[in-house]
Amino acid sequence: MASSAKSAQFLMESRLTGASFESAQACFELGVAYSCGTGGVTIDLIEAHKWFNLAALGGSEEGQALRAEIAEEMTAREIAEAQRQARAWIAASQARAA
Repeated sequence: MASSAKSAQFLMESRLTGASFESAQACFELGVAYSCGTGGVTIDLIEAHKWFNLAALGGSEEGQALRAEIAEEMTAREIAEAQRQARAWIAASQARAA
């Protein structure tokens, strides 16, 4: 199990680095990881929606499609929280770039 946790940590760290440089593909991959539990990551639809949203904003049509797909399984409050988190990520990214 420790190997699975280590693998999940590596996946998250490598994708977060890409996401911090505004890579739509890295954001999409984080969305997939959180929506499917890839690499031992705990499934979290709010996180998945946030990352798919950021991927969609970066031009990913796949991110847009999967965001809509998982939104069907979420409550309005969960979607609102995911959107809030996406806005916070954008604001933090802009602050780091400044």
